Amino acid sequence: MRPYKVLVVDDSAFMRKIISDLIENDADFQVTATAANGREAIEKVNELRPDLVTMDVEMPEMNGLEALKSIMAQRPLPVIMLSGINEEGMKETILALEWGAFDFIRKPSISNSQDIIAVGESLREQMKEAMLARERREARASAVKSPEPPPPAAEPPAPRAVVEPVRRKLEPSKKEADKAPLQGTEKPRVRAPLEPPADKRKPETGTEPAAAKRVAKPAPAVPKPAPDRLKGRFQEAQGAGRVVQRAASEVAAGSFVEPPAATGGQASGSRSVRKLVAVGCSTGGPRALKAFLENIPGDFPAPIVIVQHMPPNFTKSLAQRLNTFSALEVAEAEHGMILRQGAAYIAPGGYHLTVVPVPGGQYMIELTKEEVRNGHRPSVDTLFESVLQLTSLERHAVIMTGMGSDGARMMKALYDSGVTSTFAESEETCVVYGMPRSAVELKCVRHILPLQEIAPRLVQAVK
Repeated sequence: MRPYKVLVVDDSAFMRKIISDLIENDADFQVTATAANGREAIEKVNELRPDLVTMDVEMPEMNGLEALKSIMAQRPLPVIMLSGINEEGMKETILALEWGAFDFIRKPSISNSQDIIAVGESLREQMKEAMLARERREARASAVKSPEPPPPAAEPPAPRAVVEPVRRKLEPSKKEADKAPLQGTEKPRVRAPLEPPADKRKPETGTEPAAAKRVAKPAPAVPKPAPDRLKGRFQEAQGAGRVVQRAASEVAAGSFVEPPAATGGQASGSRSVRKLVAVGCSTGGPRALKAFLENIPGDFPAPIVIVQHMPPNFTKSLAQRLNTFSALEVAEAEHGMILRQGAAYIAPGGYHLTVVPVPGGQYMIELTKEEVRNGHRPSVDTLFESVLQLTSLERHAVIMTGMGSDGARMMKALYDSGVTSTFAESEETCVVYGMPRSAVELKCVRHILPLQEIAPRLVQAVK
């Protein structure tokens, strides 16, 4: 098999060399050209038709975001963004993912050889997943387009001299025909089909007739509070007191943080939580979360807790961006936040997120620095495992696009414990059909749906 052709785009000649070397450590990939800005990148994509592009976000003349938009409009192909860790670079990276980039990695520190090695491993893994995802899409597309094989050509009729004796031999005499029992005339006895038990019913796959796919129309969005009040409303506690957050250094050290004591009574405007939605996603997740959250109404009667695999700092930019689209209040989760209806909480990169009960019938977010799980922190399995313990809540679990299998094992545990409101994104809309496929293979998914149908069906299930 020929190596995949890669175009490396960066305004730094030194960085182009580093990235090219990291890519060519894998014999399956070959850097066929480089470009110093977005304008050059567009020209070389049209001229050379590479299989994949790595694209710096911030460049002079034309930045990576503008080049990405042009490439995806003219000749779509997998693009992996390379982002700095400054605030502007993170915001543009989130936009790039929304506009069609396959994924992103942060730029390596050129003074740290270990960091360069780690970034190289991550980059090559993403490139392989991008090529695998593209090949699967092409295979599905060709299977849909390929016509049915033509019927075999009819053989020419045999000469009459040959046909007649054969016919006389095969056709029974009238007497024999009269004696032969009639076949196929007895009506078979048909039993009425039995409704299978709930736990044995086949999962919904989004391919039922239209009448079976009617879903509740989302309620109109409720006006969102002003952004400057958002954080304060998230941190409402019971009674007159507030949740006291421990110092960040204590959490970073991985120390156990006890839930705050309740003081009785409910905070003004808060309602006790009786339902909870937990969501997990990875590669392709920012775009999927946008499509998901913008279809959830503002009066949704359950908090939504989300794990999106992403490095530290980027999750804050993601939450801010999603908050502009959603009727819900969307924020990066902080340790000690009390869960509220009509709100969505995104786990910060670098921290596991769990949900724990606090006195008074409320639930709190706890962040920890425990070891990575399934290669990730935050981990979907860690979130789902905490939800497994909350038996007094009506729970709903969702897995969308992403590499690997994070979340599948604990979704299976939820399903086996009786939580059958489980959703997975179907292959047709996934950027990478990894995490959802793992859950489907464990037979713990009740609703297998394309992305655009998940939110309406979840709203119907929760309401």
